[in-house]
Amino acid sequence: MAGRHARIRMFSSPAGVAASVAVAVAVAVGGTVGAVHLTSAEPEVAQPGPVAPTAVPPLPASPAASPSSVSPAPARTGSPNATPAPARSTAASRSKPRVTSTPSKRATAKPAAPKRTAPTVVASGTCGASFYAEGQLTANGENFDPSAMTAAHKTLPFDTRVRVTNPDTGASVTVRINDRGPYIDGRCIDLSRAAFGAIASLDLGHLTVSYEVLG
Repeated sequence: MAGRHARIRMFSSPAGVAASVAVAVAVAVGGTVGAVHLTSAEPEVAQPGPVAPTAVPPLPASPAASPSSVSPAPARTGSPNATPAPARSTAASRSKPRVTSTPSKRATAKPAAPKRTAPTVVASGTCGASFYAEGQLTANGENFDPSAMTAAHKTLPFDTRVRVTNPDTGASVTVRINDRGPYIDGRCIDLSRAAFGAIASLDLGHLTVSYEVLG
């Protein structure tokens, strides 16, 4: 009994209690460290077993090419060592304007103008000339026009052309016969006012002229 009570006192004393707590802590820490060590250890890797080969499905057989469907390779022409010509670039041609030849204009020969031949003088002479300006019908049925280059003659056919010249000045005018006259002695031609004014002054009234009948 005495030993039993002494043991109880040892554990019930403060020193015993501290020792018991230390032992418990040591046991607890040791168990934790062991557990951590066991946990952190790498697990044992299982060795892989033999892998069964996977069956590959066979490829479908391609149909045999018939001799007619096989096109023969193009025959190579030229020297085997010839350098192939560089491919033509379309971009380079677009960067420059295309030059087109302008069609040359051929000089077309203009038709030659018909040569004017000098009128033939079929008769000539000298006589007195006067003028008139009355409004009346002419002998060929025309309305008399004092501003037209016309004249009256006693015998020349109508539409005959007569060149009348003033010998003092050299001025001349060509008139067309469309009337009859004059009926005054010494005068053979009666000019319209405009025709007379082309070779002399109207103030003269009459003058001696030379005439040429043109054929």
